[in-house]
Amino acid sequence: MGVMADVEQSVGIRGRILSFVRAPNGAGDEGSYVYLRDGMLVIRDGRVEAIGPASELEGTLPSGAPVTRYEHELIVPGFIDTHIHFPQTQVIASYGAQLLDWLTRYTFVEEQKYSDPGHCSRGATFFLDELLRNGTTTAVAYGSVHPQSVDAFFAESEKRGTCMVAGKVMMNRNAPPALTDTAETSYADSKALIERWHKRGRQRYCVTPRFAITSTQEQLEAAGALLREFPDVYMQTHLSENLDEIAYVLSLFPDAKNYTDVYDKVGLLGPRSFFGHCIHLAEEELQRLADSRSVAVFCPTSNLFIGSGLFDLANTADAKRPVRIGLGTDVGGGTSYSMLQTAAEAYKVMQLKGQNLPPISAFYMMTRGNAEALSMGAEIGSLEIGCFADFVVLDSKATPAMLHRMETIEDLIEEELFVLMTLGDDRAVRATYVQGQKVHDRQNSS
Repeated sequence: MGVMADVEQSVGIRGRILSFVRAPNGAGDEGSYVYLRDGMLVIRDGRVEAIGPASELEGTLPSGAPVTRYEHELIVPGFIDTHIHFPQTQVIASYGAQLLDWLTRYTFVEEQKYSDPGHCSRGATFFLDELLRNGTTTAVAYGSVHPQSVDAFFAESEKRGTCMVAGKVMMNRNAPPALTDTAETSYADSKALIERWHKRGRQRYCVTPRFAITSTQEQLEAAGALLREFPDVYMQTHLSENLDEIAYVLSLFPDAKNYTDVYDKVGLLGPRSFFGHCIHLAEEELQRLADSRSVAVFCPTSNLFIGSGLFDLANTADAKRPVRIGLGTDVGGGTSYSMLQTAAEAYKVMQLKGQNLPPISAFYMMTRGNAEALSMGAEIGSLEIGCFADFVVLDSKATPAMLHRMETIEDLIEEELFVLMTLGDDRAVRATYVQGQKVHDRQNSS
């Protein structure tokens, strides 16, 4: 995987194509998506130039334009991960701890290595390889406290032509000295990174105070100042993940009404703000997130692995005061880079909550839904004309167990999607494309 090739030539991709047009209203909502049984994408200059039945579009291609055919696979928009930690690739699968102990024993130890630019570069290469191998073409990622981690991440993303959202972690207390900055340096470093990378090609900056425990009031105010100074950047942090965490936050901020209020007072809520986890929120906090159009990110594999709790999707999205919701892997607390596996665990969490997650809703969440949460619905997350041609080719018969199960499938949309999200993982990703260029091919992958 390397530098993007020339993307100006028109090309065709032919096969079964699925793309969502709106959020599904439950299982069986065929109006929420477009499905072409024999469809074609025409791609030029990295974007979708046309989409429709192959019989109508193949003849419109310029003479000699290449056409790639996927006869049996399913083509869907590239997956979007709205919460993941770039420096935690070697923290994943760390045994036996809940959140605060887990951070101290594993995460803070590993993240100190990102003071080394060479380590940052190697980590970024692995990280982007792994995302693309799993069909993820956009992610909202945490860097380490070191600015060079974000430089390495964006530089690697820029080479591949991917759209990534990321930021340097801000943390000035309750962490090892080698991982702390100050309110002043975190502001200055973040501002420099914004000026260097935000809207440079497809890269987007995300102001990133790790969470209230590791930031003083002064540093959180610095984060709010950055959002006011650069209103089109994003913001990410953690909120209400663990009961001990919540108690600790309230002891550090005794004047706050609740955990959400800590961030609200300094101006961190808003439509471009992503709050990871949001498991144990009171009604007043949910109302405030809804009013501010902030995004609560559901991270099921992490919540289960670290024992934090079960996200209440139905209550969070309640029509009386709906909170916008994203879906994320939260690697390395999360246990898989695969958005398919993340959706499978989300389904199980919903079952434990007495709720249900239809497969079309899950696939909407990890494509158009997450794009809408990023306010990028016109750019990514669907295969509409004008969108970047970021897509993944899925093989629902990738393993013996999947092939065996598919022999009984009659509905080649909803039942097939459920097989993919329940039994699928990186092996189900036949190929991944960014701006119409193949950046991962399972058959040629080592």
